[in-house]
Amino acid sequence: MWQSFLAALSFLTIFPVPADWLKGQEDRATQGYSILFYPLIGLLLGLVLLASIFFLSVFDSLLASALLVMVWVVVTGALHLDGLADTADAWLGGHGDRDKTLSILKDTHVGVAAIVAIVLLLIIKILALNDINSNLLLAVLVTPILARTAVIGLLLTTNYVRANGIAEKLTLAMPRQLAWAMVAAVGLLALVVLQWKAIYILVSIVLAVFLYRILLVRRLGGTTGDTAGALIEIIEVLVLLDFAAVEFLAS
Repeated sequence: MWQSFLAALSFLTIFPVPADWLKGQEDRATQGYSILFYPLIGLLLGLVLLASIFFLSVFDSLLASALLVMVWVVVTGALHLDGLADTADAWLGGHGDRDKTLSILKDTHVGVAAIVAIVLLLIIKILALNDINSNLLLAVLVTPILARTAVIGLLLTTNYVRANGIAEKLTLAMPRQLAWAMVAAVGLLALVVLQWKAIYILVSIVLAVFLYRILLVRRLGGTTGDTAGALIEIIEVLVLLDFAAVEFLAS
């Protein structure tokens, strides 16, 4: 299990993990069990962001929000933004064709749709963070956890369509019962921590994953590593918007 945690840590973040500690991470079971640690990696990211807020509090709120998003991107190595960029390019350039969409997903070049998607997402993240006041610490802590839990739900319910893809080992060897238990546990913890706000936030996440899955199945027949990564960014923005909306309604 330790190897699985390190595999998840090295994959989802830029945190340095000594090479000797990663021996055996290519093992099928290790890769599969690493998915169970995605929410924990989200918690670690949330703690880093909380610490960053403390140091960034000397700046104006909008600038602090922008710098916080920069830390967010750097710590994750822009991995999920890359998935979002590839997904946006493929969706626009694929013109509804499955094979063309999959081909563009593999292309390393960046198109207009990718740039627009990344810019808009980062702007919305910054503005959403700037609008959250009393719940900012809570939002920053739980958002990465919920987003990485949501991707477990996607992988549990959606076929992986690309042979030899980056996430193929993960999905094939994923312990499904434990993964479902992890999703349920995070949901219950969210209800305890967020109380009434959890209902609004969790319903929006489930609905977003459901609709996103429909789009993926109709176009591709399932998901890929890029589209799964894109979901993490989408859910993070959604949860931040939920917090901003809840705070506005409560004011």
